Amino acid sequence: MTTVMAKGVADSGWWNGLAGVLIFSGSLPATRLALRDFDPLFLTVARAGIAGFLALAIVLWRRQARPSRGQWVPLAVVAVGVVIGFPLLTAMALQHVTSAHSIVFIGLLPLATAVFGVLRGGERPRPAFWAFSLIGSALVAAFAVHESVSTAPWGDALMLLAITVCGLGYAEGGRLARSLGGWQVIAWALVLSLPAMALAMLWLWPARMGEVSAPGWLSLAYVALFSMFLGFVFWYRGLALGGIAAVGQLQLLQPFFGLALAGWLLHEPVSRAMLAVTIGVVLCVVGAKKFAA
Repeated sequence: MTTVMAKGVADSGWWNGLAGVLIFSGSLPATRLALRDFDPLFLTVARAGIAGFLALAIVLWRRQARPSRGQWVPLAVVAVGVVIGFPLLTAMALQHVTSAHSIVFIGLLPLATAVFGVLRGGERPRPAFWAFSLIGSALVAAFAVHESVSTAPWGDALMLLAITVCGLGYAEGGRLARSLGGWQVIAWALVLSLPAMALAMLWLWPARMGEVSAPGWLSLAYVALFSMFLGFVFWYRGLALGGIAAVGQLQLLQPFFGLALAGWLLHEPVSRAMLAVTIGVVLCVVGAKKFAA
């Protein structure tokens, strides 16, 4: 009976994680689209500020108890990693590379999340898990090289740094969600960063805000409401229920969802090789799930 219940919890974690991945898949294409109208720094603080006001309203409406004293430092790590660091670094990178090129770097995020899950979350996946994780990451990296070798190394360096801080933010948030709750983690991280983000948003307010296009507004709304808040509600719940390292492997699918969106929304070229690599990555995700415990 206990085994059946544990399996049900783990499966629920994977479904929540998959919902988060699907939402996150639109983040980089939407960011690329928003950068046509907004500066990277303003876009970063605006998405965090909008999501922060939403999080504050929900926390007050639910009369949510404040985190304990020991939870504020991990929340600050989450805020630095996923509220500020990853959005800002990716927005800066997208000034040098296409969203299709940047998306393939997301395939390295599961490995970064798993490593920080071991360092910060105390998880100990079996050796076979690491084998599937490394193979999946290698497939994505090989795909990136095959598709397009970047002519902008600065953009690649920014993406690698973004992956590192995001992996730390994911692992720290997944660990904290076990005691604080999935949606509460991202909500309090946004509330914690709200004063600075709100002031920065007012300071950096564009002079020509009235000239922003409709796609620009829609992209800002997406990265603020979905990428910055709703996606994390599912994602941190998934990490807490299914395990940081295990559920984190679902991110191997994110580059391919994102590439499809980049081709559809931005008309960026997407190779047919994506299908073959996607099949290989799916098999790696299945294998990693089996040996994650």
